[in-house]
Amino acid sequence: MQINISSDALELGTKAARHISAKLKEVIAEKGEARMVVSTGSSQFEMFQSLIRENVDWARVEIFHLDEYIGLPVTHIASFRKYLYERFINHVAVRKFHSVDVEGNIQEKIERLSAEISKKPVDLGIIGIGVNGHIAFNDPPADFDTRDPYIVVELDDQCKLQQVNEGWFDTVADVPRKAVSMSVWQIMQCDSIISVVPHKVKADAVFRTFTSKLTNLVPATMLKEHKDLTIYLDRNSASKLIAF
Repeated sequence: MQINISSDALELGTKAARHISAKLKEVIAEKGEARMVVSTGSSQFEMFQSLIRENVDWARVEIFHLDEYIGLPVTHIASFRKYLYERFINHVAVRKFHSVDVEGNIQEKIERLSAEISKKPVDLGIIGIGVNGHIAFNDPPADFDTRDPYIVVELDDQCKLQQVNEGWFDTVADVPRKAVSMSVWQIMQCDSIISVVPHKVKADAVFRTFTSKLTNLVPATMLKEHKDLTIYLDRNSASKLIAF
């Protein structure tokens, strides 16, 4: 595990994007293609702003993303598909984007997506950490046992409040109760993981991730078990660790 602490979110985003770019180029040089999982949320803004300016052969990159609210159309401001199209996918000509679709038969959509991600290894995962310590929408107590690539999860109150505080919804009652999420197990199957975690609001979650033993009550503790993990923090998100 490597930890990189930047002065602010902008510096963090730039450094993380360069690392992601270098890793993708390395994989493409070796395999001729790359497969990547990406996160969403306000913590990823600066990273995506920098990443779309990187000189990557995106036509050789296949993209998956982590999660999507059930019952939320792609046109909604909080839709993660909308987020990715507007901040990433519409700016780079990727080989294919496998969106987490939630219209129609959810189980059929999950099975299709799970089959796609299981076809080949995933080279790189860009994974955030939530205020409640979640990775993707695997809120505590997260399911560490399932081997299903994508699952239906129920969001806890702290997760919902985070979405309101980030401006995606007006009230907690407006946040959907359930979502489709990549499982913890599937996240850990990424050959490399780069975790992008800026902002003061994440300081407690970062502290608990680093100071807790492996526990599904702090799902991000699982990331520490990965063989190739780099975590990008800024001074705000690392503030409790620095003080400690």
